[in-house]
Amino acid sequence: MGFLLIFVDVIMGNKISIRFYKDHEVRAVWNDAENKWYFSIVDIVSAITGSARPRVYWGTVKNRQKTKYEQLYSKCIQLKLTSADGKRYATDCFAQEDIEAVIKTLPAKNTNEFLDWFIYSDNTIDGKSRKKAYSFWESNLVQKDDVGKVKALQQIHAYIFGGLYDFAGKIRTVTIFKGGTVFCLAEYLHRELAKIEKMPQETFDQIVDKYVEMNMAHPFMEGNGRSTRIWLDLIFKKELKLCVDWSKIDKKEYLQAMIESEFDSKHIKALLQQAMTDKIDDRELFMKGIDYSYYYEQED
Repeated sequence: MGFLLIFVDVIMGNKISIRFYKDHEVRAVWNDAENKWYFSIVDIVSAITGSARPRVYWGTVKNRQKTKYEQLYSKCIQLKLTSADGKRYATDCFAQEDIEAVIKTLPAKNTNEFLDWFIYSDNTIDGKSRKKAYSFWESNLVQKDDVGKVKALQQIHAYIFGGLYDFAGKIRTVTIFKGGTVFCLAEYLHRELAKIEKMPQETFDQIVDKYVEMNMAHPFMEGNGRSTRIWLDLIFKKELKLCVDWSKIDKKEYLQAMIESEFDSKHIKALLQQAMTDKIDDRELFMKGIDYSYYYEQED
């Protein structure tokens, strides 16, 4: 049997995932027909080898080894994935269940380390909750009149982390801190949340101010950032018919801006302003936003 290469044009409606291995993007797309994820092998090659020309590297390996691993390499298909320039290119991909075998054929030193990350990442709370976050798009969970309310944020948190944390959707009753930041003391939290809920949300500045205050309140024991970024986008969509393209916001700069926002919100406002888009009905943009949101929470 000869080397088989199948070309599939992926429609915009399919789920897109971007995972991050040591700051390297690993793109994937959900194939509804086969009910499985397909991963870009070029992205994996780049992550494992650090090659400046991963397409060339993979092309060379594939041509040299396709006879030796004919049955495995015959499972390679081409899917259209969005590149850094915003255009969609046909990219060699393998199904999730074949990735481990394919990676082991690559002449690179970091394959085992990458596999440990790849196999483990889907079985963590982050991995499981991210899958739930993807499906939030279709849930229509938050009613329009509730956008911007504490109730909506609780609904988002409960949806994403339900079954994973026993406190999903519940306002914390103990004081928490992160790094040098102490979040709202538990005894004042309900009163503070009531104030935040009443904050205006008609303009860009008002919405970001409300978001910053909610971040400082940190109403949940865990999962605040991931839930609140979705909450923020819902407000933008309702009030301004805009949303955030989170892929345009650098992780380190975003985290620094959020630290600064306790005293000055100029930095986070500037970051969000340059990332605003009117693509509020773009499902792929939402999926990509979820991936970046989870990326912000990963420890370096």
